[in-house]
Amino acid sequence: MLALGENLARIRTARGLTQDDLAQTSGVSVDTISRLERGARATARRSTLQALSLALGTDPARLLGIHPPEQDTAGAEQLRRAVRALDLPDLAEPVDVLGLPELHDAASLAWSDYLAGRHTELLAGLPPLMVDTRRAVHTLVDDHAAEAAGLLATAYRLTAGLAGRLGLMDLAAHAAHRALDTAAHTTRPELDEAAALRYLAWVLVRQGDLAEAERIAVRAAERLDCGLLARPDPDRVGVFGSLMFNAASAAARQGAAERADDLLAAARAAAVRSGADRVDETGVFGPRVAAMQAVDQAVRTGQPDQAMQLATQVPDTAGTVPGFWESGHRLHLAAACTDLERWAEVAEHLDAARLLAPQWSRVQPLGRTVISHLMEHRSRRSERIAELAAHYS
Repeated sequence: MLALGENLARIRTARGLTQDDLAQTSGVSVDTISRLERGARATARRSTLQALSLALGTDPARLLGIHPPEQDTAGAEQLRRAVRALDLPDLAEPVDVLGLPELHDAASLAWSDYLAGRHTELLAGLPPLMVDTRRAVHTLVDDHAAEAAGLLATAYRLTAGLAGRLGLMDLAAHAAHRALDTAAHTTRPELDEAAALRYLAWVLVRQGDLAEAERIAVRAAERLDCGLLARPDPDRVGVFGSLMFNAASAAARQGAAERADDLLAAARAAAVRSGADRVDETGVFGPRVAAMQAVDQAVRTGQPDQAMQLATQVPDTAGTVPGFWESGHRLHLAAACTDLERWAEVAEHLDAARLLAPQWSRVQPLGRTVISHLMEHRSRRSERIAELAAHYS
């Protein structure tokens, strides 16, 4: 029996409820509850989890038995199985196939969780999202099937991003390739292919395959750039800019500083043309995002003074920038201040990064590195430093 089924049965029994009682209170069918408790059903949709947890007076994380995401090996394995499942019909009954509006809502919730760095929720929600979107792809026809394929590609890309954040790089690479395969069947194959290549380039940077990451990102961006400046399309601009960020990062890590600056300049020019910071599944991009990326790149290339100077030129957001981007920017500022031995500012930036994206920041290697330097410098540890050490280490 899976953890969800065990916990569901245990908590239901502790509340003195039968399966019929819980079904009546939650609105979830007795059959679904029975299948979950027997382990015959491996996943539950987010709406089902919320309804059951509300009826039982608990929270979804407790019902799922979820640990902190970096320690949740069971959740990661379930995600791995969902990604590696073959794209074949699973003989679902028609009643089990969600309609496109419900699938859009589920994908939107997953994207919101990704932006907010809610990794535990993603570990729980992405496997059923992949199951549901695959069912829809095989059940629907024509444009409706292509629309469902777009949502499946989104689920794969989110999985690539989540797996990469958690250090599961083989899974991240596999998910990015599945997103690339699925892109050919969506309503916007060119854009979905470029978005998948963006995630793949990011994974390759994390894996150290820098030349290939740069090559893939630049070629994908070149294909998108046709007509970009004449008539900017927000989706294309977002993917183009993100690809340029990946290419610049790869170039910088190869020691090609001038090439990295040129790539980043192209991204910043596109950001100016876009006019506003924009966040959606095609990318996180805009003037503030591009300026923060320039700061981060200066830190990566060992130029802390330049990074701090560039930080004074980062504009206020003209739109929306997600918490994990702001958190990552603060971590890079903390690293620059570490190199400059500005220790009070190091603690301030680490604290801000923690508050901006708690789950995301705690799994970032840069945060652990910086707090280690801070603890080495401060022989007497304040309560604040102890809290930061507990968070990042």
